Amino acid sequence: MAETAILGFLQNNESIPDSGQFAAEHNLDHEEVKNVIKSLQGFRYIEAKELKRETLVLTDEGKKYAAEGSPEIHFFSAIPEEGSISKDDLEKKLDPSVFKIGSTQAAKKKWVAMGKQVSRKVQHVEDKVKESLLQIQQGLELDKESLNSLKTRKLIVTQGWIGYSDIQKGPSYAPKRKIFATDLTRENLQNWKELEFKEYNFNAKGQPLEAGHLHPLLKVRKQFKDIFCQMGFEEMPTNNFVESSFWNFDALFQPQQHPARDSHDTFFLKAPSTTRELPEDYVERVKQVHESGGYGSRGYNYEWKREEANKNLLRTHTTAVSSRMLYALAKGPFTPKKYFSIDRVFRNEAVDRTHLAEFHQIEGLICDRGLTLGDLIGVLQEFFRRLGMPQLRFKPAYNPYTEPSMEIFSYHEGLEKWVEIGNSGMFRPEMLQPMGLPEDVRVIAWGLSLERPTMILYGIDNIRDLFGHKVDLDLIKRNPICRVGIESS
Repeated sequence: MAETAILGFLQNNESIPDSGQFAAEHNLDHEEVKNVIKSLQGFRYIEAKELKRETLVLTDEGKKYAAEGSPEIHFFSAIPEEGSISKDDLEKKLDPSVFKIGSTQAAKKKWVAMGKQVSRKVQHVEDKVKESLLQIQQGLELDKESLNSLKTRKLIVTQGWIGYSDIQKGPSYAPKRKIFATDLTRENLQNWKELEFKEYNFNAKGQPLEAGHLHPLLKVRKQFKDIFCQMGFEEMPTNNFVESSFWNFDALFQPQQHPARDSHDTFFLKAPSTTRELPEDYVERVKQVHESGGYGSRGYNYEWKREEANKNLLRTHTTAVSSRMLYALAKGPFTPKKYFSIDRVFRNEAVDRTHLAEFHQIEGLICDRGLTLGDLIGVLQEFFRRLGMPQLRFKPAYNPYTEPSMEIFSYHEGLEKWVEIGNSGMFRPEMLQPMGLPEDVRVIAWGLSLERPTMILYGIDNIRDLFGHKVDLDLIKRNPICRVGIESS
């Protein structure tokens, strides 16, 4: 109907100046008129200019006042012309919202005297609120003071209006739209001489395909893995989230009284609560080095308890995997190795914008004869250079299973300051010698989290927006491939 009206009007007239006015004059829905104009414009039947303006429309409350009158009029009308009425009786006569708003507005306009008794101050009043609202419905202009008053009372709101102006005939104008065949059906092909087919746009893009998307953590993880592989490292198997306290703590020369082994910091399992088997000869050597020392160490001089070592837990670091790998390496003829792992670890921490109870740890280690602290610094500089962090500083630190130990700092260009990015050190003889490794074998190692560099690369300031049930799935679909700040060679 709208299409016939528009094409028919242009057949006898030069233009349609305003789509909104045209719709009102022809009793048409303006949204339908707009859609028809878009379609006709696309097929070049007409030409039109987009028109934008702001209009005032009544809210639901405003529409009610325009139809029934304002609350202050109802309030005023309920008061007797002579004498007064008690406030309680007046409240019973009126709707609660009408009484509340009406009493405030009527008193403000000095129509009534408020107290325990309510009486009129004037005998005749005009409902200017209703008049103003009706004027807006009719498209008439109001003075600034009246508009501000209605806006303050939230009876009107400004609404954007989009339409078309200067609607004229286009190059392909016709009083009636041609119907094109769009499908190559058997019937259409049989009658092709009688039909006119719609042109195909072979340059048009098809519908975007729904597909899976890699999480930012997986993209950054792939970059780290590539760097390790380029440097000749082998990936360690990290598929066991559940570990015994022995491999997670004791084998690393971490004393059983250490705070990290408390339930406030570690998730211990209820079932199965203990491990089934451990290498007994190795366990005995670990016990001895804890209790009385050895290999140049005095040990911790306490009673080491097997039941404490048997406790199962969710691993607190992937170094538990490193201890297993080094023990396996010590069983045969020694061969230098480079290992790395990137996987999930668990700690009983309070969740906030920078901490989670589970996160990912990146760990690298090199096992060879005669390694020194200088080798560790050199490897770290090369590793982080490939990450796009060439400026490094090192600070002495303490770890139970490394000596010497160093915190790693890198200069952050955006923050314009040095920030801690990881930890490193050389595994202690008290950890390596009980495994059975040769005395001259040294192991250098370092670790960092996966979440922190990912948050920096993707501009995320809350870790809960990156990992967990609150992650926005649109973020996963929109995020770019991870190449920022990382060199591939």
